[in-house]
Amino acid sequence: MPINVTMPRLSDTMEQGTVVKWHVKVGDKVTSGQVIADIETDKATMEQAVFDDGLIARLVCPEGKQVKVGEVIAVLAEEGESMDSAAVAPAAAGPASSPPAARPAAQPAASAGSPAPAREIVADVEAVEVGERMRVSPVARRMAEEMGVDLAQVKGSGPGGRVIKRDIVLAAENRSSAARPAAAPAQGIVAAGPSAVSGAPAGGALVPGVQSVEVPVSSMRGVIARRLVESKQGIPHYQVSMRFSMDALMALRTQLNEQLSAMEVKLSVNDFIIRACALAMARHPFFNASWAGDRILLHQQVNVGVAIALPEEKGGGLVVGVVRDAHLKSLRQISGEVRALGEKARTKGLSMEEMSGATFTISNLGMFGVDNFTAIINPPNSAILACGAAIEQPVVRNHQLAVGWEMSATLSLDHRVIDGAMAAKYLQGLKQFVETPTMLLV
Repeated sequence: MPINVTMPRLSDTMEQGTVVKWHVKVGDKVTSGQVIADIETDKATMEQAVFDDGLIARLVCPEGKQVKVGEVIAVLAEEGESMDSAAVAPAAAGPASSPPAARPAAQPAASAGSPAPAREIVADVEAVEVGERMRVSPVARRMAEEMGVDLAQVKGSGPGGRVIKRDIVLAAENRSSAARPAAAPAQGIVAAGPSAVSGAPAGGALVPGVQSVEVPVSSMRGVIARRLVESKQGIPHYQVSMRFSMDALMALRTQLNEQLSAMEVKLSVNDFIIRACALAMARHPFFNASWAGDRILLHQQVNVGVAIALPEEKGGGLVVGVVRDAHLKSLRQISGEVRALGEKARTKGLSMEEMSGATFTISNLGMFGVDNFTAIINPPNSAILACGAAIEQPVVRNHQLAVGWEMSATLSLDHRVIDGAMAAKYLQGLKQFVETPTMLLV
Protein backbone atom coordinates (compact mmCIF):
# COMPACT_ATOMS: atom_id res chain seq x y z
CA MET A 1 0.00 0.00 0.00
CA PRO A 2 1.10 3.62 -0.39
CA ILE A 3 3.88 4.94 1.86
CA ASN A 4 3.46 8.51 3.07
CA VAL A 5 6.52 10.75 3.40
CA THR A 6 5.73 13.38 6.04
CA MET A 7 7.30 16.69 6.98
CA PRO A 8 9.86 15.69 9.67
CA ARG A 9 10.76 17.57 12.82
CA LEU A 10 14.36 18.52 12.06
CA SER A 11 14.97 20.82 15.03
CA ASP A 12 13.74 21.11 18.59
CA THR A 13 11.78 24.27 17.81
CA MET A 14 10.48 23.31 14.37
CA GLU A 15 6.71 23.47 13.95
CA GLN A 16 6.55 23.72 10.17
CA GLY A 17 8.85 23.46 7.19
CA THR A 18 9.11 24.44 3.54
CA VAL A 19 10.05 22.21 0.64
CA VAL A 20 12.67 24.40 -1.02
CA LYS A 21 13.47 21.97 -3.83
CA TRP A 22 12.43 18.50 -4.95
CA HIS A 23 15.24 16.30 -6.26
CA VAL A 24 12.83 13.72 -7.67
CA LYS A 25 9.80 13.70 -9.92
CA VAL A 26 6.76 11.49 -10.22
CA GLY A 27 7.73 8.06 -11.52
CA ASP A 28 11.30 8.12 -10.18
CA LYS A 29 12.53 5.02 -8.38
CA VAL A 30 14.00 5.76 -4.94
CA THR A 31 15.89 3.64 -2.45
CA SER A 32 16.25 3.86 1.31
CA GLY A 33 18.54 6.71 2.33
CA GLN A 34 18.16 8.63 -0.92
CA VAL A 35 17.81 12.41 -0.63
CA ILE A 36 14.57 13.53 -2.29
CA ALA A 37 14.22 17.16 -1.20
CA ASP A 38 15.72 20.17 0.56
CA ILE A 39 13.66 21.21 3.59
CA GLU A 40 13.89 24.68 5.11
CA THR A 41 13.37 24.66 8.87
CA ASP A 42 13.39 27.53 11.34
CA LYS A 43 17.17 27.18 11.64
CA ALA A 44 18.63 25.87 8.39
CA THR A 45 17.98 24.17 5.08
CA MET A 46 18.52 20.42 5.40
CA GLU A 47 18.39 17.40 3.15
CA GLN A 48 15.38 15.11 3.37
CA ALA A 49 15.82 11.39 2.71
CA VAL A 50 13.38 8.49 2.41
CA PHE A 51 13.84 5.27 4.33
CA ASP A 52 11.87 2.92 2.12
CA ASP A 53 12.27 1.69 -1.44
CA GLY A 54 9.59 2.55 -3.96
CA LEU A 55 8.40 4.79 -6.77
CA ILE A 56 7.41 8.43 -6.40
CA ALA A 57 3.65 8.24 -6.96
CA ARG A 58 2.78 11.80 -5.96
CA LEU A 59 4.49 14.98 -4.78
CA VAL A 60 1.83 16.37 -2.45
CA CYS A 61 3.63 19.54 -1.40
CA PRO A 62 4.78 21.96 -4.13
CA GLU A 63 8.10 23.77 -3.85
CA GLY A 64 7.90 26.89 -1.70
CA LYS A 65 4.86 25.76 0.28
CA GLN A 66 5.04 25.77 4.07
CA VAL A 67 3.44 22.79 5.83
CA LYS A 68 3.22 21.65 9.43
CA VAL A 69 5.38 18.90 10.91
CA GLY A 70 3.72 15.53 10.32
CA GLU A 71 1.79 16.52 7.21
CA VAL A 72 2.27 14.35 4.11
CA ILE A 73 4.56 15.87 1.49
CA ALA A 74 4.96 12.90 -0.88
CA VAL A 75 3.60 9.41 -1.51
CA LEU A 76 5.60 6.33 -2.50
CA ALA A 77 4.23 3.27 -4.27
CA GLU A 78 5.73 0.02 -3.01
CA GLU A 79 7.18 -2.57 -5.36
CA GLY A 80 4.44 -4.22 -7.39
CA GLU A 81 1.88 -1.58 -6.45
CA SER A 82 0.05 0.47 -9.06
CA MET A 83 1.34 4.03 -9.13
CA ASP A 84 -2.05 5.27 -10.19
CA SER A 85 -3.81 3.74 -7.20
CA ALA A 86 -1.10 4.98 -4.83
CA ALA A 87 -1.35 8.49 -6.25
CA VAL A 88 -5.10 8.76 -5.73
CA ALA A 89 -5.13 7.08 -2.30
CA PRO A 90 -6.00 9.37 0.64
CA ALA A 91 -2.83 11.04 1.90
CA ALA A 92 -3.27 9.75 5.44
CA ALA A 93 -4.17 6.18 4.51
CA GLY A 94 -0.75 4.64 4.16
CA PRO A 95 2.22 4.26 6.46
CA ALA A 96 4.88 6.92 6.63
CA SER A 97 8.43 6.40 5.42
CA SER A 98 10.86 6.23 8.34
CA PRO A 99 14.40 5.14 9.22
CA PRO A 100 14.52 1.53 10.40
CA ALA A 101 16.05 2.55 13.74
CA ALA A 102 13.03 4.71 14.52
CA ARG A 103 10.62 1.78 14.38
CA PRO A 104 9.78 -0.35 17.40
CA ALA A 105 12.10 -3.32 17.67
CA ALA A 106 9.38 -5.87 18.28
CA GLN A 107 6.48 -4.89 16.08
CA PRO A 108 3.88 -7.50 15.11
CA ALA A 109 3.63 -8.33 11.47
CA ALA A 110 0.63 -6.87 9.67
CA SER A 111 -1.99 -9.41 8.70
CA ALA A 112 -2.93 -9.80 5.07
CA GLY A 113 -5.06 -6.93 3.88
CA SER A 114 -4.49 -4.83 7.00
CA PRO A 115 -2.47 -1.60 6.96
CA ALA A 116 1.07 -1.69 8.31
CA PRO A 117 1.73 0.30 11.49
CA ALA A 118 2.22 3.98 10.81
CA ARG A 119 5.85 5.09 10.52
CA GLU A 120 6.99 8.69 10.67
CA ILE A 121 10.10 9.94 8.86
CA VAL A 122 12.53 11.65 11.23
CA ALA A 123 16.08 12.98 11.28
CA ASP A 124 16.93 11.51 14.69
CA VAL A 125 17.63 7.79 14.27
CA GLU A 126 18.23 6.83 17.88
CA ALA A 127 16.74 3.51 18.97
CA VAL A 128 13.69 3.80 21.20
CA GLU A 129 12.03 1.79 23.94
CA VAL A 130 8.31 1.23 23.47
CA GLY A 131 5.98 -0.17 26.07
CA GLU A 132 3.65 0.86 28.86
CA ARG A 133 6.24 3.35 30.10
CA MET A 134 6.87 6.68 28.38
CA ARG A 135 8.82 6.44 25.14
CA VAL A 136 12.44 7.43 25.64
CA SER A 137 15.64 6.66 23.76
CA PRO A 138 18.39 4.78 25.61
CA VAL A 139 20.75 7.72 25.11
CA ALA A 140 18.22 10.14 26.58
CA ARG A 141 17.51 7.81 29.52
CA ARG A 142 21.22 7.57 30.35
CA MET A 143 21.69 11.34 30.03
CA ALA A 144 18.69 11.96 32.30
CA GLU A 145 20.20 9.74 34.99
CA GLU A 146 23.60 11.43 34.71
CA MET A 147 22.16 14.97 34.71
CA GLY A 148 19.48 14.38 37.35
CA VAL A 149 16.59 15.18 35.02
CA ASP A 150 13.14 13.84 35.94
CA LEU A 151 11.85 12.14 32.79
CA ALA A 152 8.28 12.55 33.98
CA GLN A 153 8.71 16.32 33.61
CA VAL A 154 10.16 16.16 30.08
CA LYS A 155 8.03 16.64 26.99
CA GLY A 156 9.35 14.55 24.10
CA SER A 157 9.94 16.18 20.72
CA GLY A 158 10.68 12.96 18.84
CA PRO A 159 8.23 10.92 16.76
CA GLY A 160 5.18 9.89 18.76
CA GLY A 161 6.28 12.18 21.57
CA ARG A 162 9.32 10.12 22.53
CA VAL A 163 12.01 11.75 24.61
CA ILE A 164 15.35 12.13 22.84
CA LYS A 165 18.70 13.52 23.91
CA ARG A 166 18.04 17.13 22.87
CA ASP A 167 14.97 17.13 25.15
CA ILE A 168 17.17 16.19 28.11
CA VAL A 169 19.71 18.90 27.29
CA LEU A 170 16.93 21.48 27.02
CA ALA A 171 15.32 20.33 30.27
CA ALA A 172 18.63 20.57 32.12
CA GLU A 173 19.27 24.04 30.73
CA ASN A 174 15.77 25.27 31.59
CA ARG A 175 16.09 23.89 35.12
CA SER A 176 19.31 25.81 35.69
CA SER A 177 18.01 28.91 33.92
CA ALA A 178 14.55 29.23 35.46
CA ALA A 179 14.76 32.99 35.54
CA ARG A 180 15.63 33.28 31.85
CA PRO A 181 12.76 34.59 29.66
CA ALA A 182 10.68 31.64 28.44
CA ALA A 183 11.09 32.65 24.81
CA ALA A 184 14.85 33.08 24.94
CA PRO A 185 16.49 32.70 21.53
CA ALA A 186 17.80 29.27 20.72
CA GLN A 187 21.42 28.62 19.87
CA GLY A 188 22.29 28.26 16.26
CA ILE A 189 20.92 31.59 15.00
CA VAL A 190 22.71 34.90 15.46
CA ALA A 191 22.26 38.41 14.18
CA ALA A 192 25.40 39.93 12.74
CA GLY A 193 25.54 43.65 12.18
CA PRO A 194 23.29 46.61 12.84
CA SER A 195 20.25 45.18 11.02
CA ALA A 196 18.33 44.35 14.20
CA VAL A 197 14.60 44.83 14.00
CA SER A 198 14.11 45.77 17.65
CA GLY A 199 13.12 49.31 16.71
CA ALA A 200 10.42 48.22 14.27
CA PRO A 201 6.78 47.66 15.21
CA ALA A 202 5.97 44.02 15.86
CA GLY A 203 3.69 43.88 12.85
CA GLY A 204 5.99 45.81 10.55
CA ALA A 205 5.13 49.11 8.86
CA LEU A 206 4.13 50.54 5.50
CA VAL A 207 5.62 53.63 3.89
CA PRO A 208 2.71 55.89 2.91
CA GLY A 209 2.39 56.63 -0.79
CA VAL A 210 5.02 54.11 -1.87
CA GLN A 211 4.23 51.04 -3.94
CA SER A 212 5.76 47.86 -2.54
CA VAL A 213 6.27 44.27 -3.64
CA GLU A 214 5.60 41.63 -1.00
CA VAL A 215 8.35 39.07 -0.40
CA PRO A 216 7.28 36.00 1.61
CA VAL A 217 9.21 35.61 4.86
CA SER A 218 10.95 32.25 5.14
CA SER A 219 10.70 30.17 8.29
CA MET A 220 14.29 30.99 9.19
CA ARG A 221 13.90 34.72 8.55
CA GLY A 222 10.78 34.82 10.71
CA VAL A 223 12.54 33.07 13.57
CA ILE A 224 15.60 35.33 13.26
CA ALA A 225 13.41 38.43 13.40
CA ARG A 226 11.51 37.21 16.46
CA ARG A 227 14.57 36.06 18.36
CA LEU A 228 16.57 39.19 17.61
CA VAL A 229 13.91 41.25 19.33
CA GLU A 230 13.75 38.81 22.25
CA SER A 231 17.54 38.85 22.66
CA LYS A 232 17.82 42.62 22.44
CA GLN A 233 14.93 43.22 24.83
CA GLY A 234 15.77 40.44 27.30
CA ILE A 235 19.53 40.98 27.64
CA PRO A 236 21.12 44.25 28.84
CA HIS A 237 23.52 44.73 25.94
CA TYR A 238 26.50 47.05 25.90
CA GLN A 239 29.54 47.26 23.62
CA VAL A 240 33.29 47.66 24.09
CA SER A 241 35.66 48.11 21.13
CA MET A 242 39.40 47.91 20.57
CA ARG A 243 41.75 48.17 17.60
CA PHE A 244 44.44 45.58 17.01
CA SER A 245 47.69 45.85 15.08
CA MET A 246 47.60 43.05 12.52
CA ASP A 247 51.10 43.44 11.06
CA ALA A 248 52.63 40.38 12.74
CA LEU A 249 49.54 38.22 12.20
CA MET A 250 49.28 39.06 8.49
CA ALA A 251 52.99 38.31 8.01
CA LEU A 252 52.77 35.01 9.90
CA ARG A 253 49.64 34.01 7.97
CA THR A 254 51.40 34.64 4.65
CA GLN A 255 54.42 32.61 5.75
CA LEU A 256 52.37 29.67 7.00
CA ASN A 257 50.14 29.57 3.93
CA GLU A 258 53.21 29.48 1.69
CA GLN A 259 54.66 26.59 3.68
CA LEU A 260 51.35 24.71 3.79
CA SER A 261 50.27 25.33 0.20
CA ALA A 262 51.44 21.88 -0.92
CA MET A 263 49.07 20.38 1.67
CA GLU A 264 46.19 22.54 0.40
CA VAL A 265 45.90 24.30 3.76
CA LYS A 266 44.95 27.98 3.67
CA LEU A 267 44.57 29.74 7.00
CA SER A 268 42.18 32.68 7.19
CA VAL A 269 42.39 35.67 9.51
CA ASN A 270 39.24 34.32 11.16
CA ASP A 271 41.03 31.07 12.06
CA PHE A 272 43.58 33.07 14.05
CA ILE A 273 40.80 35.11 15.71
CA ILE A 274 38.92 31.96 16.74
CA ARG A 275 41.95 30.45 18.43
CA ALA A 276 42.89 33.78 20.06
CA CYS A 277 39.35 34.18 21.44
CA ALA A 278 39.34 30.60 22.74
CA LEU A 279 42.67 31.01 24.55
CA ALA A 280 41.51 34.32 26.04
CA MET A 281 38.27 32.65 27.17
CA ALA A 282 40.27 29.98 28.99
CA ARG A 283 41.96 32.79 30.92
CA HIS A 284 38.75 34.75 31.53
CA PRO A 285 36.07 32.21 32.52
CA PHE A 286 33.19 34.72 32.66
CA PHE A 287 33.44 35.03 28.89
CA ASN A 288 32.64 31.32 28.81
CA ALA A 289 29.54 31.65 30.96
CA SER A 290 25.75 31.99 30.92
CA TRP A 291 23.28 33.91 33.07
CA ALA A 292 21.03 31.49 35.01
CA GLY A 293 18.81 33.82 36.99
CA ASP A 294 20.06 33.37 40.55
CA ARG A 295 23.53 32.20 39.53
CA ILE A 296 26.06 32.24 36.69
CA LEU A 297 27.09 29.04 34.94
CA LEU A 298 30.81 28.81 34.14
CA HIS A 299 31.13 26.31 31.30
CA GLN A 300 33.83 23.68 31.32
CA GLN A 301 34.15 23.45 27.53
CA VAL A 302 35.37 26.32 25.37
CA ASN A 303 33.09 26.05 22.33
CA VAL A 304 33.34 28.90 19.84
CA GLY A 305 30.37 29.54 17.54
CA VAL A 306 31.10 30.94 14.09
CA ALA A 307 28.35 32.87 12.30
CA ILE A 308 27.84 31.56 8.75
CA ALA A 309 25.84 33.52 6.17
CA LEU A 310 23.66 31.34 3.97
CA PRO A 311 23.22 32.07 0.24
CA GLU A 312 20.02 33.80 -0.84
CA GLU A 313 19.04 30.86 -3.04
CA LYS A 314 18.98 28.73 0.13
CA GLY A 315 16.71 31.22 1.87
CA GLY A 316 19.41 33.49 3.31
CA GLY A 317 19.80 34.00 7.02
CA LEU A 318 22.57 33.07 9.42
CA VAL A 319 23.44 29.92 11.30
CA VAL A 320 26.15 29.27 13.86
CA GLY A 321 28.56 26.37 13.39
CA VAL A 322 30.37 25.31 16.55
CA VAL A 323 34.08 24.55 17.00
CA ARG A 324 34.24 22.52 20.19
CA ASP A 325 37.19 22.75 22.61
CA ALA A 326 38.69 25.41 20.35
CA HIS A 327 41.40 26.28 22.90
CA LEU A 328 42.79 22.74 22.55
CA LYS A 329 42.94 22.74 18.74
CA SER A 330 45.65 23.95 16.38
CA LEU A 331 45.12 26.63 13.75
CA ARG A 332 45.13 23.92 11.11
CA GLN A 333 42.43 21.92 12.90
CA ILE A 334 40.30 25.00 13.41
CA SER A 335 40.70 25.99 9.76
CA GLY A 336 39.62 22.55 8.57
CA GLU A 337 36.57 22.45 10.84
CA VAL A 338 35.39 25.96 9.98
CA ARG A 339 35.77 25.32 6.25
CA ALA A 340 33.82 22.06 6.52
CA LEU A 341 31.07 23.67 8.60
CA GLY A 342 30.73 26.54 6.15
CA GLU A 343 30.55 24.28 3.12
CA LYS A 344 27.99 21.98 4.72
CA ALA A 345 25.87 24.88 5.98
CA ARG A 346 25.65 26.34 2.47
CA THR A 347 24.88 23.04 0.76
CA LYS A 348 23.35 20.26 2.85
CA GLY A 349 22.63 22.19 6.03
CA LEU A 350 24.15 21.71 9.49
CA SER A 351 22.85 19.15 11.96
CA MET A 352 21.50 20.20 15.35
CA GLU A 353 24.66 18.88 17.00
CA GLU A 354 26.83 21.04 14.73
CA MET A 355 24.80 24.13 15.65
CA SER A 356 24.44 23.59 19.39
CA GLY A 357 26.68 24.06 22.40
CA ALA A 358 28.41 27.37 21.57
CA THR A 359 29.58 29.25 24.67
CA PHE A 360 30.86 32.32 22.78
CA THR A 361 30.21 33.55 19.25
CA ILE A 362 32.27 35.32 16.58
CA SER A 363 30.71 37.22 13.69
CA ASN A 364 33.20 38.37 11.05
CA LEU A 365 32.19 40.65 8.18
CA GLY A 366 35.75 41.55 7.29
CA MET A 367 35.64 39.47 4.12
CA PHE A 368 32.92 41.85 2.87
CA GLY A 369 35.06 44.91 3.47
CA VAL A 370 33.16 46.05 6.58
CA ASP A 371 35.33 48.20 8.86
CA ASN A 372 33.36 47.74 12.10
CA PHE A 373 29.90 46.84 13.37
CA THR A 374 28.09 45.52 16.43
CA ALA A 375 26.32 42.17 16.78
CA ILE A 376 23.45 40.92 18.92
CA ILE A 377 24.22 38.30 21.58
CA ASN A 378 23.34 34.70 20.79
CA PRO A 379 21.75 33.38 24.04
CA PRO A 380 22.65 31.66 26.24
CA ASN A 381 26.07 33.16 25.43
CA SER A 382 27.15 36.22 27.38
CA ALA A 383 29.26 37.74 24.62
CA ILE A 384 29.70 37.97 20.87
CA LEU A 385 32.70 39.46 19.05
CA ALA A 386 32.09 41.43 15.84
CA CYS A 387 35.23 41.62 13.68
CA GLY A 388 35.79 44.06 10.86
CA ALA A 389 38.31 43.82 8.04
CA ALA A 390 42.07 43.90 8.50
CA ILE A 391 42.85 47.13 6.62
CA GLU A 392 46.19 48.46 5.43
CA GLN A 393 46.24 52.13 6.39
CA PRO A 394 48.38 54.96 7.81
CA VAL A 395 49.31 54.12 11.41
CA VAL A 396 51.70 55.31 14.09
CA ARG A 397 54.43 52.79 14.94
CA ASN A 398 57.24 53.67 17.39
CA HIS A 399 56.25 57.36 17.24
CA GLN A 400 56.61 57.32 13.46
CA LEU A 401 53.97 57.52 10.76
CA ALA A 402 53.93 54.29 8.77
CA VAL A 403 51.67 52.00 6.76
CA GLY A 404 50.34 49.02 8.69
CA TRP A 405 47.50 46.56 9.09
CA GLU A 406 44.79 47.23 11.69
CA MET A 407 41.49 45.61 12.63
CA SER A 408 38.59 46.86 14.74
CA ALA A 409 36.74 44.41 17.00
CA THR A 410 33.64 45.09 19.10
CA LEU A 411 32.34 42.97 21.95
CA SER A 412 28.61 42.94 22.68
CA LEU A 413 28.18 41.85 26.29
CA ASP A 414 25.55 40.74 28.80
CA HIS A 415 25.98 43.24 31.64
CA ARG A 416 24.47 40.76 34.09
CA VAL A 417 27.53 38.54 33.65
CA ILE A 418 30.36 40.77 32.43
CA ASP A 419 31.25 44.23 33.71
CA GLY A 420 33.11 46.87 31.72
CA ALA A 421 36.44 46.30 33.49
CA MET A 422 36.17 42.56 32.81
CA ALA A 423 35.53 43.31 29.14
CA ALA A 424 38.57 45.57 28.97
CA LYS A 425 40.82 42.90 30.50
CA TYR A 426 39.52 40.27 28.08
CA LEU A 427 40.22 42.55 25.11
CA GLN A 428 43.70 43.26 26.45
CA GLY A 429 44.36 39.51 26.59
CA LEU A 430 42.89 39.04 23.11
CA LYS A 431 45.05 41.91 21.82
CA GLN A 432 48.16 40.20 23.17
CA PHE A 433 47.36 36.97 21.32
CA VAL A 434 46.49 38.78 18.07
CA GLU A 435 49.52 41.08 18.09
CA THR A 436 51.90 38.29 19.14
CA PRO A 437 50.49 35.53 16.91
CA THR A 438 53.34 33.08 17.53
CA MET A 439 51.60 32.49 20.90
CA LEU A 440 48.81 30.87 18.92
CA LEU A 441 51.17 28.21 17.57
CA VAL A 442 51.91 26.60 20.95
